[in-house]
Amino acid sequence: MEGRCVGRQKPNLFLIGAMKSGTTYLRKLLNAHPDIFMCEPNEPSYFVDPQQLKTIWVEMWERGYWRHENHYLELFGSANGATILGEASTNYTKYPLASGVPEKILEFNPNARFIYILRDPIERTLSHYWHMVRYHAECRPVVEALKRDIQYLAVSHYAMQAAPFLECFGPDRIAILTYESLVCDPAGVTRGLYEWLGLGVEEVDMLGSTQPEHVTPEVVAAARLGGIPRWLRQSPPFRSILRHIPQPIEMALRRVTTQDMHRRGVDVTDAIEFLRPIQLRQTEELTRLLGREFPEWTTLYGQARRPRRAQEA
Repeated sequence: MEGRCVGRQKPNLFLIGAMKSGTTYLRKLLNAHPDIFMCEPNEPSYFVDPQQLKTIWVEMWERGYWRHENHYLELFGSANGATILGEASTNYTKYPLASGVPEKILEFNPNARFIYILRDPIERTLSHYWHMVRYHAECRPVVEALKRDIQYLAVSHYAMQAAPFLECFGPDRIAILTYESLVCDPAGVTRGLYEWLGLGVEEVDMLGSTQPEHVTPEVVAAARLGGIPRWLRQSPPFRSILRHIPQPIEMALRRVTTQDMHRRGVDVTDAIEFLRPIQLRQTEELTRLLGREFPEWTTLYGQARRPRRAQEA
């Protein structure tokens, strides 16, 4: 990040994750309040080290918000007098893939507030896996991927992700809620966040009708084993070439290199049994950190022990 911009209002609310836990849904609910402005696009990831961002998400790295503070602050230029300026970047809670984020935000705006939405860590991890299958050419069997790629377990290690923010800003500036509570009572949870932000609790029509977004479809176009490697598919030269390929040829190339995968046909029982002991320990750590428990995480606590197939979201 280079350069400083004087005179522009800085964002003071950060929706920091966790990935695949309803952040896009919550962002829309927050944005319904007339005094809250949530910037477009989602995930600007300004406070992620550029080299780390290039590894995590090259497409956002190419947008270059990290290059200059003015470029980033332009995202909030149409706030029209809103008192809460916010952004949602789940990359902020992907330590160690993204490091030093809380410290950078503290220097940028020491009065910032944060919302961290959590989800049953087993369900979140499995949803993360399917996201990577769909968008990033993950082609390993689910258990192998979970064992070999640090991101799946790290993002669900909520205590590890939350602790640096709590240390930098204190608990009063960080609202922590769960995806399960949000989908159970979106209006009540959102109004509670309005009050926490010091805003009036207006009646907002869309609170009861807005639905979660970015739900993974039942049939996913998955990369074939031996197909185009992930690192090549994500490389700027390859994607630049794709943009200039006629659509019929591009579609034929996709058919050759991908296959439809029905998620409900993939047995994830072994993955759950691998994750449960690890994530039970991590959740105990989270409970000690926050002083609260998470009974709504029924998959984690084994209340659904029947053999399972991949589920929604």
